[in-house]
Formats: sequence, C-alpha cells, structure tokens
Amino acid sequence: MESQDFDSADQMAKAILKEAGEILQMRDWFALAHTWNDGSRGLNWAPFGNESEAVAFANKIAIGGTARLIKLYAPGVTLANIDGKKGWKGYCQDAECGHAPNVHSAVAAARGACHIPTCPCGQFRK
Repeated sequence: MESQDFDSADQMAKAILKEAGEILQMRDWFALAHTWNDGSRGLNWAPFGNESEAVAFANKIAIGGTARLIKLYAPGVTLANIDGKKGWKGYCQDAECGHAPNVHSAVAAARGACHIPTCPCGQFRK
C-alpha cells in the first residue's frame, strides 16, 4: 500500500481490482445442474471454486432429485488461446482438463502436464 507507482490511492485500487479480475478470468469454476426426481429441470447454482465446495453445498441443501457437477472452463484462458495462437488445434481431450495446448508444458515434441494450478491433467491428449 506504500507503492510509489501510483499517483493516488484510487489509481492503486483500480489497478488491484483490474489484476484481480484478470486472475479470476483464468480460473476454472464449477456449477451444479439440478434435476427433480420426475426428470424435470430443477435449480442450478454457480459458481463454486472447486468440486468439494459444490458437493458440500448440494449435501447441505438436500432438496431431492439429482445434481450434476459441471466444470466451467476459464473464459480468460479460452480467449487468450483464440486470440493469441495461429494454428490453434483445440482443447485437451482429457475429461478433467479441457485446456488449450499452450497451457500445457512442453515435453520434447509433445505436450505434458497442464500448468493451470487446479487442473489434474498430467499429459495433453489430442
């Protein structure tokens, strides 16, 4: 809070909020899609920061029916991949990942583990 890079506290606050927004755009989120026992569409909730948070919420409210966990892939990653990569080949086909090739580490001529901290992907799958 003592930085000399800003002329005012307002400028610093704006820069902090902008940086926080950019970080949140790079994060995967989760949603719960609910279906009633008769098969009709139910209630949906989001965002959740991780699977366990969503499951804990579903268990706590216990309104009946079933709920499916849906991964909401990071919009910032998607936009960066589309805007910044010529010859972009698509997402990783690993069901737990779904991120673009350039988000995965380089392993010789192939791609390895995903660099997104919350992603368990160990190898890019075409």
